Amino acid sequence: MTQVQQLPIHMQRNGFDPAPELGMLRERPGIAGVKTPLGLSAWLVTRYADVREVLADAATFASGIRPAGLPGLAPGGNEGSLLASDPPEHTRLRKLLSSEFTVRQVRRLEPRITAIVDEHLDAMEQAGPPADLVASFALPVPSLVICELLGVPYADRAAFQSRAGRQLDISLGIEERMKAGAESRAYMTELVARTRLEPGEDLLGMLVREHGHDLTTGELVGIAGLLLIAGHETTANTLGLGTLALLRNPEQLALMRDRPDLTETAVDEVLRYLSVVHSGMPRVATVDTEIAGQPIAAGDIVVVSLPAANRDTALGDHLEELDLTRAVTRHVAFGHGVHHCIGAPLARTELRIAFPALLRRFPGLALHDPNAEIDFRSYNVVYGVRSLPVTW
Repeated sequence: MTQVQQLPIHMQRNGFDPAPELGMLRERPGIAGVKTPLGLSAWLVTRYADVREVLADAATFASGIRPAGLPGLAPGGNEGSLLASDPPEHTRLRKLLSSEFTVRQVRRLEPRITAIVDEHLDAMEQAGPPADLVASFALPVPSLVICELLGVPYADRAAFQSRAGRQLDISLGIEERMKAGAESRAYMTELVARTRLEPGEDLLGMLVREHGHDLTTGELVGIAGLLLIAGHETTANTLGLGTLALLRNPEQLALMRDRPDLTETAVDEVLRYLSVVHSGMPRVATVDTEIAGQPIAAGDIVVVSLPAANRDTALGDHLEELDLTRAVTRHVAFGHGVHHCIGAPLARTELRIAFPALLRRFPGLALHDPNAEIDFRSYNVVYGVRSLPVTW
C-alpha cells in the first residue's frame, strides 16, 4: 500500500481530537488555503458559523460540479448520488426517499434494531472474552440493519464492506479507489436488475414499484450504493470510536449505561465530540463570492471541517471534553442544509439502542490491553478504529 506523504490538515486527528492546527486556524481571521488529498488547492472553512453558511448555500457552493483537475469518473459515476448533486436534481431524488427516513418511520424499525443488537451481544457473550468490538458488534449491527432496510443480501456484507473500505481509504491510489467504486456500481447494478424483476418489501423494492418509471437504473444504483455505504460506515465507526471514548471516560460511560433519560442527549454529544466524517463532499464556488472576508473565485474548491466546527465556542464551552449531559443538537456531525444526512434519524436510533445495551450487558467492559496502541483509521474518509479488543 502506497501511503500519501501527509494527511490534509482537515483529516488530521490526535486521538479523538482534531489536529491542534485546526483549532488555531479557526481562531485566526479569514480562512486558510490548503491542499486536498489529490493535491488540488482549496479553501478550508473551520468556524461553525462559516461552515453552516457554506453548507446552507448549495447555489453558491455546489456539490455537483467536478473540481477542475480532478480525474474523470467512470460513466454514471455520480448518477443518482445525493452527495454529488444539487437542487433541483438533488431535491427530486431526496424527495423519493425522505418518507422512509422520518423519525416516525424509523421508530417502526426499533424492535428489529433491538433484536439485531441483542443477537450480536448474545454471540459475544457465548464466545467469551476477549472480542474485537468492531468485528463482533460495531460493524455488523448497522450493516445488517441497512442490508435488511435496502434489500441487500447480508451474505454479501464482506464483499461490500471491503469495497467500501477501499473507496474511502485515501492511502490507496486514485485508480484503485475508482476500481473499487466501479465494482460497487457493478454489484448494485446487478441487484437493481434483480429487484426490477421481483421487487420485495424493502426500500429498493419500494423505489422500483413506486418510482421505477421515473428513475433510471443508474439513479437507482447511485441511491442504493450511497445508502449502503453511508448506512454502515458512519454508524459503525461512531460505535467503535465512541465505545473507546467512553472507556477512556468512565464517568461518562456510567451516564450512558445508567441514565436512560440522558440517552438521546448523550448520543448527540458523542456525535458532536467524535465527528467521524471529516468534511463531506468538497464544494465548488459557482460565482465570485467571499467567506469570512476572504475573496473566493468562481471555480475555487471549498472544504469544510466538521470536527473543527463542532469544537467552536459558538456551540458552548469546554467542547474538547466529552460531556454527555451537554445538550448540543445544533452540531454539524450530520452536515447542514439540503445535504443534511437523510439517514440521521436511523443512525441516532441505532446508537441510542446499541450503546446502552452493550454497556448494560457487559458492565465490566474494558480494553483487553489498556497499554496497546489503538489502530485509528487515519487515512480514511470516515474516521474510527480498525479494531478494538475488549474484555469483560
